[in-house]
Amino acid sequence: MKRKEFIKTTALAMGAMAVPGKKLLASTIGNGTARIALLGTGLRGQSHLSLLLKRGDVDVVAICDVDERMLSSSKEMISRSGKKMPQIYTGDVDAWRRLLEKEKLDAVVIASPWEWHKSMIIGALEAGLKYVATEVVLGITLEDHWDVVKTAEKYNANVMMLENVCYRRDVMAVLNMVRQGLFGELIHLQGGYQHDLRAIKFNDGIHSNGYGVEFGEKGFSEAKWRTNHSVFRNGDLYPTHGVGPIANYININRGNRFLSLCSYSTKSRGLHNHIVKLGGESHPNAKVKFKLGDVVTTSIDCANGETILLQHDTNLPRPYSLGFRVQGTEGLWMDVSNTVYIEGKSSKVDEWDDAKNWLDKYDHPLWTRWSKDAQGAGHGGMDFFVINAFVESIKRRLPTPMDVYDAATWSAITPLSEQSIELGHQTIEFPDFTGGQWMYRQPVFALNNEY
Repeated sequence: MKRKEFIKTTALAMGAMAVPGKKLLASTIGNGTARIALLGTGLRGQSHLSLLLKRGDVDVVAICDVDERMLSSSKEMISRSGKKMPQIYTGDVDAWRRLLEKEKLDAVVIASPWEWHKSMIIGALEAGLKYVATEVVLGITLEDHWDVVKTAEKYNANVMMLENVCYRRDVMAVLNMVRQGLFGELIHLQGGYQHDLRAIKFNDGIHSNGYGVEFGEKGFSEAKWRTNHSVFRNGDLYPTHGVGPIANYININRGNRFLSLCSYSTKSRGLHNHIVKLGGESHPNAKVKFKLGDVVTTSIDCANGETILLQHDTNLPRPYSLGFRVQGTEGLWMDVSNTVYIEGKSSKVDEWDDAKNWLDKYDHPLWTRWSKDAQGAGHGGMDFFVINAFVESIKRRLPTPMDVYDAATWSAITPLSEQSIELGHQTIEFPDFTGGQWMYRQPVFALNNEY
C-alpha cells in the first residue's frame, strides 16, 4: 500500500470511530483473547504486566529481558496471578528477535530502554504484527521516527505510544471542557515534564529512599541506562507527557499541526551537585560532566495560530508538576494551582475558581465508565486506560486511538530540540509525518466513550 493510500485508509477508519452512536465491531480474534508478548520486564514493564494479567481477554504468551532479577520478579507476579507461565526469552540482546520468530502473537508491548524502541517496533512490524504498543519515546534520532512511520505505513499497521497522561482524569475533564467550548478558541498552551528524577537517575538498589549516586552498570533499574542520556544529550528528553494532552486539545495531525520549534537550555548543575552531596567530591561520578541542562524550554508554533511552551525539568529538587495551562478567548485552566477561570461563568469577576467543581462537572465519560476498573492501576489509574485502549483496539481490529503519527510528532520534539540547542537556539522547521493529510484527518481520541 502506498503512503497516501495508507494515510487515507487510516483516516477514514479512524473517522468512523468518531461518529456518535456508531456500533463498534465485535471481536474478531479467535476466542476474543489477545495473545501479547512483553519486551522488557523492568519496573515499567512489570506495571504493564500486572494490568495484562488481570484481564480475561489477554494471554501473555511470552516475556523477554536480559536482566535475570527483573525476569524473576515478573515470573513471581505471573505465578501469583494463577495464569499460565509464558515462554521466557533471555540470554542476550537478540532474545527478542527469537521471540518474534517463534511465537504466534497478536501484539507486543515494548517497555525496554529508549534506544531499543525503534528496532523492536520495526522488528515486530516486519514479523507481521499489526499492533505494537511502545513506551515513550519512539526513537533517538529524527531518522528513527521517520523509519518507524514509513514501516508502519508499509505494513498498514498500528503503532501506539503508551502516553498515559493523555488519560489523566483532570486532563480528560479539561479536554471535555475544550470540546464543549468553555475556554472559547484556544490561544496558548503550556506543559512539560517537571519532576525530580534524581532517585531514578542515581539508584544503586540499596538505599531505602531510592537515592544513590550510581548509574550505568552499578545502577539499578532505569539508572542502568537512562542517566547516560543526561551525560551525552542536551534537549527535551521526555516531551510526550506534556505535549500529548496539548496535541489532543488543539487537534494536532487532525486539522492542525506543529510548524516550528525553538529550544533553550540552562547550565547543568543539579546532577553533579546531587552526586557531591551524597557521595562526596571524591566519588568517581563527581567527575562526570553532564550535558543535559537542568531546565530545557521549548516553544512551538502551530498552523492554526496557537503557541505552546514546554519545559523539561528533572535534575533539580522540586515537587512534581506537569505545568499544564490551557488558555483561550473565554478563560483558562492551570494545573499547578488547580484553578479555572471562565469569563462570565466563574463565581467572581477576575478571581480564580477552585478547579474541582469544574472538573467534577465535566468529568470525561471514559472516567465515569471505567473509574472502578482503573482503581489501583499505576499513575492514578492512567495506566489502565492506555492498556485498555490498546487491547480493545486489537480485539475489535480497529485503529488505536493514538497512532504512529501522534507518536512520531510528540516524540520528535526530542531530537528537534537537541538540534535547535546545538545550533545556538535556532528555530527548526517541524516535519509533517502525515504527508499533508493533517488537513483532512479527523479527531478521534476519547470520542467513542468505549476506550
